[in-house]
Amino acid sequence: MLFMSDVKMALLSIIEAIEKVERYSHKFSNDDDFYHDELSFDATMMQFIVIGEMVSKMDDCYKDEHNSVPWKEIKNFRNIVAHDYFGIDSSEIWSIIQTHLPKLKTQISALIASL
Repeated sequence: MLFMSDVKMALLSIIEAIEKVERYSHKFSNDDDFYHDELSFDATMMQFIVIGEMVSKMDDCYKDEHNSVPWKEIKNFRNIVAHDYFGIDSSEIWSIIQTHLPKLKTQISALIASL
């Protein structure tokens, strides 16, 4: 089991990765432009892997206690990015960045504040 300091470090790492994705993607207005900027797109994919790795290191009991966060989906998405990189749909990635990451950032920030 992770100690609270380990949980906090994992959560802070998730926030850091989300903020990197925000920086890497903010200058683009659509998925196609984002996808064709190889550096930004590839760097973003690496941050999704980081997020998933941090989730996988977290204790299941902690995740069960905070089940409003889609922990399993985050970990599954990490596996898709890591193992099926060339099958990734850029429009799906763009949707995740625009729709799901802001909510995840809010959820993780609230968890950090509660520690």
